[in-house]
Amino acid sequence: MGKREKTPRPVRWKILVTKNALEMIAGISDTREQQAVAKVIDGLATDPEAQGKPLVGSLAGYRSICAAGQRYRIVFKPERDKVVVYVVAAGLRRESDPRDIYELARKLVRVFKKKK
Repeated sequence: MGKREKTPRPVRWKILVTKNALEMIAGISDTREQQAVAKVIDGLATDPEAQGKPLVGSLAGYRSICAAGQRYRIVFKPERDKVVVYVVAAGLRRESDPRDIYELARKLVRVFKKKK
């Protein structure tokens, strides 16, 4: 019998969710939506750089992915050299609203950069 070639296993990235992101997720009142957001975050452990869309401007280097029927956005930063995904924000997309997830993420990213 011949040798079977082993298919390479995908690299599993470590997921680190910031305290602020955890609070945002805990603030989602519908548990089904909370679970949907958590499931998408768990999925980031496999090839996060191919998921979601790259962000621009002050969020350059970060990515965004939809969850819970496109209502929620998860803002994350994959760091290839550490094989780590930092989830920095999760919430509703509310264009032209100061509570919009991208507005909140811009503020949180400034704090996150200082702590790193």
